[in-house]
Amino acid sequence: LHRKFEGKLKTATVSKTTTGKFYISILVDDGKEKPDTQYFDDDSTIGIDVGIKDFAITSDGEKIDNPKYLRNSMQRLKVLQKRLSKKQKGSKNRVKARLAVSKLHEKISNQRADFLHKTSSKIISENQAIAVESLNVSGMLKNHCLAQSISDVSWSMFFNQLEYKAEWYGKTILRIGQFEPSTKICNVCGFHNKEMTLKIREWQCPICNTIHDRDINAAINIKKFALQNQNLIIT
Repeated sequence: LHRKFEGKLKTATVSKTTTGKFYISILVDDGKEKPDTQYFDDDSTIGIDVGIKDFAITSDGEKIDNPKYLRNSMQRLKVLQKRLSKKQKGSKNRVKARLAVSKLHEKISNQRADFLHKTSSKIISENQAIAVESLNVSGMLKNHCLAQSISDVSWSMFFNQLEYKAEWYGKTILRIGQFEPSTKICNVCGFHNKEMTLKIREWQCPICNTIHDRDINAAINIKKFALQNQNLIIT
C-alpha cells in the first residue's frame, strides 16, 4: 500500500494490463467540498496554444517541447513487431514476442502520462485561469499525414487533466471556439493577415511592423479572446 486515503470506500476495481500487471483503483468519498473558484484577471490568466513541433506555447512566450515518445520508439517498435509476425501462432516464442511489444507500448504510455501530469499540474499551480482553444481532435485524426503525430501528442488527455485539476483547486478553464482566427490576427493592432498558411512560422504585421512568432501570437490571442468573452478589461 503506497498511498493512504481517508473517507468512505465506494468501489474498488481490479484491472490487468496486457503485460500481466495487476492494479486496483479505489474510489473514496472524502466528504470534502470543492473549493470556491478563485478570482482571476489579465495578470493571473495564461493562454495556451498546442502544437506538434512544440507541445504547448504559452502567452508569456514559453515553449514546451514535444517529447514525441511514440516517434522516438518507433524504430524499436517496428523491430519487435517484425519479430512477432515471424513467430509461429500458438507457440511460446510468439507469446514472449507479443509480451515484448506490449511492454514497449506500456512504457510509451507511461512516459506520456507522466509528462502530461507534470505539465498540467505545473500550469494549474502557477495560474488562476487557463485559456485554451476548443479542438476537434477526432476530426483532425482523419488527416492520415498527421494522425500518428496527433495521437502521440495526446491533446485530449492534456485538456482533460487541466479541466479536472482546475476543478480540484478552484481554478478556471476558459475556452474559445475552434474557428477563432487566433493565428492570423496581430495581437498588437488587430490586423487580420488573410495570407497566413501553415508553412509560415514567423510574420511581420504591415500596419504596426511587429514581428510575430506564429505560435506565441496565437497563444496571446487565445488569452485575449477568452478574457474578452468574460467582459474583462484587456490592457
